[in-house]
Amino acid sequence: MFEAKFQTFTDEGDKTQSGARLKALRAELRRQGLDAFLFSRADEHQNEYVPPSEERVAWLTGFTGSAAVVAVLADKAALFTDGRYTLQAKDQIDGKLFSIEHMVEKPASKWLAENLPAGAVLGYDPWRTTADGVERLEKAAKESGSRLAPVKENPIDKIWSDRPAPPLTPVVLHGLQYSGEEAEKKIARIREVLAKEKIGVAVLSDPASIAWTFNIRGNDVAHTPLPLSWAILPREGEPQLFIDSRKLSNEVRDALAALADIREPRELEVELHEAARGKTVRLDSATAPSRLAEIVKAAGGNISKGSDPVTNLKAIKNEAEIAGMRAAHLRDGAALTRYLAWLDRETPGGNISEIDAVAALETFRRETGVLKDISFPTISGAGPNGAIVHYRVTEATNRKLKSGELFLVDSGAQYEDGTTDVTRTVAIGEPTQEMRERFTLVLKGHIAVARATFPEGTSGAQLDPFARRALWEAGLDFDHGTGHGVGSYLSVHEGPARISKLGNTPLLPGMILSNEPGYYKAGGYGIRIENLLLVEPRKQGIEKPLLGFETLTFAPIDLRLIEPTLLSFEEIAWLNGYHAQVREKIGKQIDPQDGIWLEQATAPIVS
Repeated sequence: MFEAKFQTFTDEGDKTQSGARLKALRAELRRQGLDAFLFSRADEHQNEYVPPSEERVAWLTGFTGSAAVVAVLADKAALFTDGRYTLQAKDQIDGKLFSIEHMVEKPASKWLAENLPAGAVLGYDPWRTTADGVERLEKAAKESGSRLAPVKENPIDKIWSDRPAPPLTPVVLHGLQYSGEEAEKKIARIREVLAKEKIGVAVLSDPASIAWTFNIRGNDVAHTPLPLSWAILPREGEPQLFIDSRKLSNEVRDALAALADIREPRELEVELHEAARGKTVRLDSATAPSRLAEIVKAAGGNISKGSDPVTNLKAIKNEAEIAGMRAAHLRDGAALTRYLAWLDRETPGGNISEIDAVAALETFRRETGVLKDISFPTISGAGPNGAIVHYRVTEATNRKLKSGELFLVDSGAQYEDGTTDVTRTVAIGEPTQEMRERFTLVLKGHIAVARATFPEGTSGAQLDPFARRALWEAGLDFDHGTGHGVGSYLSVHEGPARISKLGNTPLLPGMILSNEPGYYKAGGYGIRIENLLLVEPRKQGIEKPLLGFETLTFAPIDLRLIEPTLLSFEEIAWLNGYHAQVREKIGKQIDPQDGIWLEQATAPIVS
């Protein structure tokens, strides 16, 4: 029997407790002199995955999605999320206590402007709200005639009696064979950026930036190998690394001490006040708490807004990181292919559940012998559950994979040499003609992005329509971005580049992004096809150098769901060529039985 070790299937949220907890929170707000409180699913670093001690949204509302903001007023409350989670939110929260709002169509700032009474005091946590977030709140407060108040003690923490302790996991060194560059050279390159941009001090508030800079990894949050920490990196002088010393072995401490002055996190405020005196200080607008901005201003420093200088550097992978990603994807592709073959053999009996499918896939990956973790909780959606874009199966929602339905599995892995993220949609039994046609429209978008050739300076926003054109022409679309950046044994969702309507960062050689168009029929099924792509130089165009993509992910795309008459000659050629690579690269890694299945699953389509 298969077993999942890196994920659980219990519903971590419990909406049955929300009424009592909301009442207690409102009492605490009154005690602190607040009329309202706004908070998000965020820790001090704005991480995508947060430790259990930071799961305030789930504790109060029952909602466990990764994108959430909650506003609590004396007589009403609202939860804001995006299109990926609207269906999940309806299932998980008590609609009598919290209204559900779309955070893009009606952000919290707009809702507050409409609902805060004049003269109200709106509280927020300055350690878990960015400076940009405070500016938006100030605008909302001004429109409603209310005022903002940073809290000294988070009111939820005051009533959360059994709140878990913060994480305390060991920090490990990330070897040069994986990082491809010594930490000293990375620090020197960061300082070149600081000098070019006339910045005196950079504050690294994103643990991924710190992990990349100092060539370390940790295990403080789920699925992303991060050591929660802070760093102050001056243009001149010794860097300071603020990390709990209990996480450091003697070996790791010695290695880090050669690079920086090691301090405890509680010393950050005092040291930043000293470092910021008379300096221009770069605070990362996406991850730096507003409290850090307050400290810089109090010290007489000048704040430089923008991304921290590491963000753009780590997005461009070096040769060692690219080689590692290629190796990780071949290993992962073999595990996924074995899984898909197993799924095909087992599902006709109707006994496989969504949880069984998750456990099986994780087991095949663990059998590689080098799996460190999954890169995010596996999305295992059968039938209508597949239409929930970021569905997470629980014991309460678990359903069997039934004949005549589609099954969507979006998963990824963390290996020391690379991070993977791949989605496949498979037919269980005989698909309908509608399923085949819509799957093929999604495939056309996937192929259009994979085949794209574009001039230097092109952004992800310019490529996003490539993925949607075939769907748009049929009057269809999907409510998420086409692709996100991916880290090297770091975050599976990495900035700054992405393929989406909001992706304004130019794509550069060495960046790795996902390509994952989809279609979701509420109450029916979900479709998504995802591979990871490496941006690479192509050739010199007539006027500009051209770029394109190398596909890194290799696993079969379900031929049973393809309507060949909707594909052009070029699209069929791409698919046949891709499947030929899958057979060549993956076939040698699997046993003969699975090899026979792979041959059939990747047979060429005759145009």
